[in-house]
Amino acid sequence: MAATRYAYLISRNLDPLFAISIGIGAAAIRIRKDETKKGFTSQQTIDTVKRRARLVTHFVGLGG
Repeated sequence: MAATRYAYLISRNLDPLFAISIGIGAAAIRIRKDETKKGFTSQQTIDTVKRRARLVTHFVGLGG
């Protein structure tokens, strides 16, 4: 049986980066929408995202 050949959107190496960037963008839009609905300012939202990022990097061992 012949191997199936897949078509890429951009290229074999750039498709995963493209997918990650789309995911991060979608998450950012969702977080912004939810935080605005709760009445938080943009600066409060940015501070929350930074705090969560520090927690994640600390949890997975990337941060100090």
